[in-house]
Amino acid sequence: MNDDIIVAIATSRLEAAISIIRLSGKDCIAFVQAFFTGKIMDKASHTITYGFIKDGNEKIDEVLVNIYRGHKTFTGEEMVEINCHGGIFITQKVLNLCLKKGARMAEHGEFSKRAFLNGRIDLSQAEAISDLISAKNDYASQLALKGIQGNISHFIEDLKEDLIQIITQIEVNIDYPEYEDVEELTAQSLLPRSVQLQEKMNHIIDSSKNVHLLKDGISTVIIGKPNVGKSSLLNALLDEDKAIVTDIAGTTRDIVEGTIRLDHIVLNMIDTAGIRDTDDIVENIGVHKSKELIHQADLVLLVLDGSQPLTREDQELLELSKDTQRIIVINKKDQGQINDIDGIEISAKNHDIEPLIQKIKEMFELGKITSSQDDILANARQIQLLERANQSLKNAITAMEQSIPTDLIVTDLYDSWESLKEILGERAKEDLLDELFKRFCIGK
Repeated sequence: MNDDIIVAIATSRLEAAISIIRLSGKDCIAFVQAFFTGKIMDKASHTITYGFIKDGNEKIDEVLVNIYRGHKTFTGEEMVEINCHGGIFITQKVLNLCLKKGARMAEHGEFSKRAFLNGRIDLSQAEAISDLISAKNDYASQLALKGIQGNISHFIEDLKEDLIQIITQIEVNIDYPEYEDVEELTAQSLLPRSVQLQEKMNHIIDSSKNVHLLKDGISTVIIGKPNVGKSSLLNALLDEDKAIVTDIAGTTRDIVEGTIRLDHIVLNMIDTAGIRDTDDIVENIGVHKSKELIHQADLVLLVLDGSQPLTREDQELLELSKDTQRIIVINKKDQGQINDIDGIEISAKNHDIEPLIQKIKEMFELGKITSSQDDILANARQIQLLERANQSLKNAITAMEQSIPTDLIVTDLYDSWESLKEILGERAKEDLLDELFKRFCIGK
């Protein structure tokens, strides 16, 4: 446990009715008592006391002070929260007094880091706190809340239990072969249980990868040859003139981005440079970037000019994007369609894009993305570690299928178990912790 007392403003640094200054550390209640007129030393935990913050004889603010004792606080150590009047000047003055008296300014995420180091939460719960703060929609906030409540911890612990049972069976056979009542194991007898465990891992990985579309937003790239209305479509979706719209081919020479919300869906929009053959060096760089983005996006909107016959460039784009999750958008329907390709007909110039919006909502309907909201990992770090655990298990299964002796298989199983432990931070390295927690807001 840390002996020093950390302090930070836990609320927004804006004019408000209340500001909260949070302190945590050994004897921090006695620390605050030294400049607080209310009597808190003998008060029970989770109580509120009225009084004044004083610097010598000067009253700084009229406040309410919350105290939290023992190990059942957020950080797992003594905590105090000073509820000030929400003026920026007054709040800063109280904070400065705490620092002057010997408290240390908290680092980003240090309150949550102490909660983790003191065993109050595991690493997945700490990450869920950050996710809740940065949630972009209802689904992301509900997923983060489940993480805070320990949902990830529960199903990872179940996976660990399944795996350690397999490992234990092998170790008993290796260490105590003389016991007649211990069933003699072979690689083949371990195989069904191991395959079943791998199927569980595969399901969690697939569901978690899909969920990022709802949690973080759908990376959506708009492609098409020059002057088909890509920028007009982006502006219509954003409902603002963010992209440059002219009749001059090659106007968009770089990437234009924006974000829109369609109910529970967040689209991270990217309007690319028109894809065509060009001798312009700058425009050619934009074309190259556009082609790269096609296969990186979660959704491709391929815009075609319905008032013109399909060109060689259109055909190339149809071929280039055929293996992506795409919607073919037939623009300029107000000018009549003369090609016979199937697609969603719109008029971006007239902001007549409702058919496209409905199609996107249909494609990314909540139930289609994931059938289970329970066994889901929250971020790329967790998914990567479960994939590593899954690969180690796969290596062990391959060895079992080849009837390799069990004492040689157990190493891969241990590697899988260690990766599962890392998801919860049970063997996390200090540099990883610093990188994770510095992304938190300062008072968390």
